Amino acid sequence: MSDCGCGSDQAEKLEKKTLIALLVINAVMFFSELILGWLAESTGLIADSLDMLADAGVYGLSLYAVGKGLQHQSRAASISGILQIILGVGVLLEVLRRFLFGSEPESILMMTVGSVALVANVYCLMLISRHRDAGVHMRASWIFSTNDVIANLGVIISGGLVWLFSSRHPDLIVGGIISAVVVGGGIKILNEAKNANKANFGT
Repeated sequence: MSDCGCGSDQAEKLEKKTLIALLVINAVMFFSELILGWLAESTGLIADSLDMLADAGVYGLSLYAVGKGLQHQSRAASISGILQIILGVGVLLEVLRRFLFGSEPESILMMTVGSVALVANVYCLMLISRHRDAGVHMRASWIFSTNDVIANLGVIISGGLVWLFSSRHPDLIVGGIISAVVVGGGIKILNEAKNANKANFGT
């Protein structure tokens, strides 16, 4: 149940309103970061943009699950976890490609975009915090929002290291770390969805 001190109908309306806001923010940030990350030749920003895309999918699935039974919520969370893992592996492949063929990341652009994304994700985290115990579908949203903040900090730090050492390797390392965080978050929510099914359905 959401920590709003209200009835179930009102709580569901608040959850939907929150998830719609999160979905819009992450969709806008995905397109922005992807374009700017490509221009900046930054695997960290590209990884973070794909993380935003995965989160938009998570919020969309969570929105679908609001007000539905525990089985629907667990299924939505499981699909969210699988989506996170697929995108995380995709980012790892992009990091490998840029490692082999080279890149010249723009440190200032990385830090600027990373800072804007950090503000957006901290706001998202504040929105979702009241609903993180409302069900496994909302718990998934909380986990991925937390991962986003960590990823943004990584991008900012890697931009500083790229500038300091005039090297592309910090960007590649952070891109790999972000992808690992994304995959780890996907695995975590798959486990939580599985445990929720066991607890509620005894299967």
